[in-house]
Amino acid sequence: MSGAEFVPLSLPPLVIGTCAAIACALPGNFLVLRRQALIGDAISHVVLPGIVVAFLLTGAISTWPMMLGASAASVVAVILIEAIRRLGRIEPGAAMGVVFTTMFAAGVLLLEQTDTSTVHLDVEHALYGNLESLIWLDAVGWTSLWDFEALAGLPPEVFRIGAALCGVSLFIAVFWRALKISTFDEGFARAVGIATAPLGIALVITAAIAAVAAFDAVGSIIVIAMFICPPAAARMMTNQLGHQVAWSVVFAAVSAILGYVLAGYGPLWLGLQDAVSAAGMIATLSGVILALCARFGPCRRRAGAPLGV
Repeated sequence: MSGAEFVPLSLPPLVIGTCAAIACALPGNFLVLRRQALIGDAISHVVLPGIVVAFLLTGAISTWPMMLGASAASVVAVILIEAIRRLGRIEPGAAMGVVFTTMFAAGVLLLEQTDTSTVHLDVEHALYGNLESLIWLDAVGWTSLWDFEALAGLPPEVFRIGAALCGVSLFIAVFWRALKISTFDEGFARAVGIATAPLGIALVITAAIAAVAAFDAVGSIIVIAMFICPPAAARMMTNQLGHQVAWSVVFAAVSAILGYVLAGYGPLWLGLQDAVSAAGMIATLSGVILALCARFGPCRRRAGAPLGV
């Protein structure tokens, strides 16, 4: 494929998919270690009431109001999950199940009781995203990468997921020490003055922002897979937290890039006519990487052992 074809048709989806995978994998490391890995699944369910409320307030189906509504719903959900988990002293999975089913049901009720019931909510878009359709119409080749006029025509998802990745990376860098201590020994963290409750809420809010930013482009399948598979696979490669985060970034990037390529060209190489879902292939490949690490990873037999910090 020449640059004139690759840059407008394949480069933006590859960049968006890779950034989305890494943005979800970074906080996913701490969520996995804290046994909160299914927070991504919860977020993918609670966005519905936020989207409906955004439509009621604006009266239009547009990207930013829907994103803001989904983000607000996600923030409310993670705060409720943390509150129920801490005040009720129940395990995180139960708290997530209560919150995301209740909020999803509330979204359904809002749809039924308002005239938004006539609005088409694309289930396939929510599940699979629209990664393949995120093309760069203004690009003519590699020279477009430094053409500011052409760069202005990039799909808005590029800037949105790029900003989310920068925000997630900055949060983890700034609170790295506090996250390490509170993840492995919450009692000791409180003893040395770390506000563990606000920090835990901040972590899940950061994960919610990454999930919502990625949700519109790549759908819920990749979001859920990338919160869990790369960090879990990385855990089986090392017992050092810093190394685990690095491995998770590598696994997320490999899953996104290789998964997109295999989705588009794999069927052709096998003599088939049609490509397959990029989101489905990326999630599948991340699962394959996890399976390989579970079988051959050097730390797989000690996956329950404490990590170094």
